[in-house]
Amino acid sequence: MKLNKPKYHLFRNATYALEGLKDAIQHETSFRLQLVAFAIFSIIAFSLPIDEVSQYILFLSLFLNLIAEIVNSAIERVVDLCTQEIHPLAKRAKDLGATIVFLSIVFTLIVWGVVLKIELY
Repeated sequence: MKLNKPKYHLFRNATYALEGLKDAIQHETSFRLQLVAFAIFSIIAFSLPIDEVSQYILFLSLFLNLIAEIVNSAIERVVDLCTQEIHPLAKRAKDLGATIVFLSIVFTLIVWGVVLKIELY
């Protein structure tokens, strides 16, 4: 059985990744909101009167939310591809995807809280 897996090419795979990013920006409202939050909090992180390393820690923690939103969107699309019916397993899969996003936000808030507590007090 031949798998639907093309040969690995760095530049082609990068193109696929950029197509996915473009698609997420065009079609995923939640991802666009995460991008806005990313931009705002990046500016805040680099504006704070804290150590440069701490600024980068705050900045890098914001990427987790973007990654989680992409994973959630991918899960939702695969579930929708498999069934349009309301099915308990489909709901559970989508709920788990939403949990990924929720936990990434909690993680980011904890990182920001710890770094700001250390730096500002």
